[in-house]
Amino acid sequence: MRTLMGKSVLAALAAVAMSVPATASAAPDPLTWGKCPADIVDPGLRCATLAVPLDYRHPGGQTIEIAISRLASTHPHKRRGVLLTNSGGPGGTGLAFPATLRKLGLPQQVLDSYDVIGMDPRGVGHSTPVTCGLTLADQPSNIPRYARNAADVAEEAKRVAAVAKKCASSSTASLLPYITTANTARDLDRVRAALGEAKASYFGHSYGTYLGSVYATLFPDHTDRVLIDSATGPGGWDVALSRRLGQGFEDRFPDFAKFAAARPEYGLGTTPAQVRAKYFELAARLDAKPSPDGYTGTAFRFVTFADSYFDSKFPQLAETWRALDTGNPVAQSTSDAAPAGAPTDNYIASQLHVICNDSDWPQDVRTYQRHVTIDRFRYPMFGGAGANITPCAFWPSDPVEPPVKITDRGPSNVLIVQNLCDPATPLAGARKLRQSLGQRARMVTADHGGHLAYLFIDNKCVHDIATTFLVTGQRPQLDSAC
Repeated sequence: MRTLMGKSVLAALAAVAMSVPATASAAPDPLTWGKCPADIVDPGLRCATLAVPLDYRHPGGQTIEIAISRLASTHPHKRRGVLLTNSGGPGGTGLAFPATLRKLGLPQQVLDSYDVIGMDPRGVGHSTPVTCGLTLADQPSNIPRYARNAADVAEEAKRVAAVAKKCASSSTASLLPYITTANTARDLDRVRAALGEAKASYFGHSYGTYLGSVYATLFPDHTDRVLIDSATGPGGWDVALSRRLGQGFEDRFPDFAKFAAARPEYGLGTTPAQVRAKYFELAARLDAKPSPDGYTGTAFRFVTFADSYFDSKFPQLAETWRALDTGNPVAQSTSDAAPAGAPTDNYIASQLHVICNDSDWPQDVRTYQRHVTIDRFRYPMFGGAGANITPCAFWPSDPVEPPVKITDRGPSNVLIVQNLCDPATPLAGARKLRQSLGQRARMVTADHGGHLAYLFIDNKCVHDIATTFLVTGQRPQLDSAC
């Protein structure tokens, strides 16, 4: 089990980090492009695998495989280079992501300018995958459960400790300490080198903003243009981001309340204030007695949070509320299946590996009880969830190196785009990242709610600024608001 980290341990880790090479010294093997796996059927995509060191402190040691894809520019005379991408998560697959971006409307001039590169990060999907041997009942969500009081935190601690124990004894436990954002950034640079490019551009959203920030910090001279959308903050998915979920939900909920209030057929209230009151009424009712189909107050709060990511989910969310309010069954939604050949728990397992390895989480249950008490008061709608305890408190491995500190050292080539009312990656985190990057970055905010901006919201200002940056490198001279 991990131990509390004193100053001497942190100092030792810092010394170790200084000795970790930015990338392995040997040049990567050439890539052999071929058909993509059977579950990746998008036209134009070609795939390859690349061997990378499991532990970059020992580049000649054990290797793992990284699966990558390429959507090549069809106009070589317009091609600038490569655009590395990440779809978020962590734990999200990325092989199909270049084709997904094309379907979302990535402009043709961007597709002409780059070979768009997808990657299943280490531990994920068609790359060497990790597992914790978890069932859906073991760890149903990546978002912490809502805690009503200190007793709920103590009870949750027992459950998540069991989850961490399963990760420690899984069939891939030997890989566990090395599934980190810093190592994934090193993998990205190996991909760049294998592609024969002196520099690479990058586009990532959500968790991918942290991966991009770490990549630009570790390899500033290898980055061309770095576009990051919906920023986690300079610490990635750490305890600070988890607690910011309470603020993010408070920021975003008025959009749903306005939607529901304008549609009296849902019966949830005719003013936003009445819809907000209905939230607390339903939560309390389901805390006292779950619905006939098993919805608890915790599940209700989580579904409301999750369906606030995108405006397109509002009708579904309103129907869920109406069903719970009237005692009818809630329509069931389907979850995404794991990639073919990957463990069924691969998404949640790989996510836990990255989140828990990337930073040193508090280990005292009383710390989380104190945070929950504070955040339930500060953010009564969802603060009791974001502050709750997770498997990271019992993670079986200390970090193999300290977190990468995001700084302003490097070229001024980063553009951050951010919605004002994002529930998952709130504006406060983007502002912290902008401050950490200093003159390396410019930030453009969109007066929108929901998660993800470029290609996801109808905002010509954001779309044009981001596209212009990818195609020409030009950014606003100062931070801008759309």
